[in-house]
Amino acid sequence: MHISQSSKVDIASRCINRSELKLTEFGFGSAPIGNFRFNISDKDAYGAMSAAWEGGCRYFDTSPFYGYGRSELRVGQFLRERIDESYVLSTKIGRWMRPLRASDNISNLRKGGLPFIPNFDPSYDGTMRSLEQSFLRLGLNHIDIVFIHDIDSFSHGSDAVAEPLFELAMTGAYRALTELRRSGEIKAIGAGINETSWCRRFVEAGEFDCMMLAGQYSLLEHSQETLDLFDLCRTKNVGLLLAGVFNSGLLASGSKSGASFHYKPTPQKILDRVEKIEMICQLHQVSLNAAAVQFVLAEQLVKSAVLGSTCESESLSNLSAYRSNIPSQFWTDLKNEGLIPNHVPTGLDPR
Repeated sequence: MHISQSSKVDIASRCINRSELKLTEFGFGSAPIGNFRFNISDKDAYGAMSAAWEGGCRYFDTSPFYGYGRSELRVGQFLRERIDESYVLSTKIGRWMRPLRASDNISNLRKGGLPFIPNFDPSYDGTMRSLEQSFLRLGLNHIDIVFIHDIDSFSHGSDAVAEPLFELAMTGAYRALTELRRSGEIKAIGAGINETSWCRRFVEAGEFDCMMLAGQYSLLEHSQETLDLFDLCRTKNVGLLLAGVFNSGLLASGSKSGASFHYKPTPQKILDRVEKIEMICQLHQVSLNAAAVQFVLAEQLVKSAVLGSTCESESLSNLSAYRSNIPSQFWTDLKNEGLIPNHVPTGLDPR
């Protein structure tokens, strides 16, 4: 595949201080190419990764859960062709896979995945088993960052269900990952979480290098709870990687698209806010997705905005959002309209 010269862009890197790993500010999130949302061909998945790579992206994130192994297979195949290149790869633990049997109840399985049953198991042995399977699917001999995945009420339905899993993760998965970090088999450890409160639990409980937080800090989401988490992360020298910066599509496609918000129908008050942001975008000729990407990167604690895509054109759109020039008056207008708190960092200073 040929990527035009005009699409290429130098992407800055930020350091995770504990590990000295450098991540490109633009990261490739491979959840969509697991095929949970809809079927994506190998060609389109490869095109999405190639466009990101040619644009300068050198951080790739995956998980056994994405497509029950499909995402790791695709990411591994892509990166094996670049074995002599420098990149950072992260995956997650918490689920190991076994082959689907004819007698299995598949009513709770997500459609589009490979024929495997995910077993949620953040124990010590479950962590080692999950990671061994990941190495085999990826076909690579190194993984840089490993996250404990999906221990929160969003994933399990309630805090009461998540609590014993958290305890098991800290006595099991955390012990396994710290041993692997100490031996040099992996370089950094963290947790991949969908809720601020549970992310805070992990930051407080252990010596982690970084956290991946999905959907909780964006142009639409910047609660005081999340800002307090940021202060804690600064105190403990924990870097943040942000996924879901488009809030499940709304900040990528706009208020008229019918896109969801946190994977649910968008409340009217949120639509009203997006429409106000869009008016200011139009005034300054700024795209909504560019504002969304560059807003989160204005926070220096954020080491990478991890953006998913399903094809070449989506990756190119994400790259365009990253590199767009946004005038400082745009951010001033958002703050003057009360759409962003005055104390929240933005791109008022040129990047």
